[in-house]
Amino acid sequence: MIEFHLDGRSGVAPYMQLIQQVRQAMRLGLLAEGDQLPTVKDVVAKVAINPNTVLKAYRELEYEGLVAARPGVGTFVTRSLTDASLAAHGPLRVELKVWLARARAAGLDDESIQALFVTTFRTPMEETA
Repeated sequence: MIEFHLDGRSGVAPYMQLIQQVRQAMRLGLLAEGDQLPTVKDVVAKVAINPNTVLKAYRELEYEGLVAARPGVGTFVTRSLTDASLAAHGPLRVELKVWLARARAAGLDDESIQALFVTTFRTPMEETA
């Protein structure tokens, strides 16, 4: 089951952070069709968030056709977002962990690492070659 976390400094609305985390977990194969999302009550208890915020995120995911609410039972994943590239995730994750270790050894903190990644990610490929 997914465990949510919120970053108050990200500038992203809490409900959007929940949506993004569900989508990412689905893309990585961590959430599959039929898996149950945490109950609203569990999310509220673990991340200290308003229940309406969780409900808003779950409703948006339902509107997108990614989950379905079953009254009295819970909210369940209804489809997958994984694709053929899932097999490549393992080796890429290992390489990324090595890169992160090098970045930390070079003295970069988490915010600097994130800034470096985001700006590099957003740079057109022809500029990075």
